[in-house]
Amino acid sequence: MAETNKGAEVSPKGKGWFKGLKAEFHKISWTSKDDVTKQTIAVVVVSVILGLLIALIDFLLQLGINFLVNL
Repeated sequence: MAETNKGAEVSPKGKGWFKGLKAEFHKISWTSKDDVTKQTIAVVVVSVILGLLIALIDFLLQLGINFLVNL
């Protein structure tokens, strides 16, 4: 039996889809490397601060609950 290779060819409809995709891709406005770096640093800093804040609140609540339990 001979195998058919239908998936290898791009139909005319598919070519139009790829042209549209390429046109839309060129409309994307990419942020600059500096902006991405600044935003990444901001996210990391805020994440660390919030993590420390949550750890502090957890520690204080744990101390409070242990104090109440030991009364």
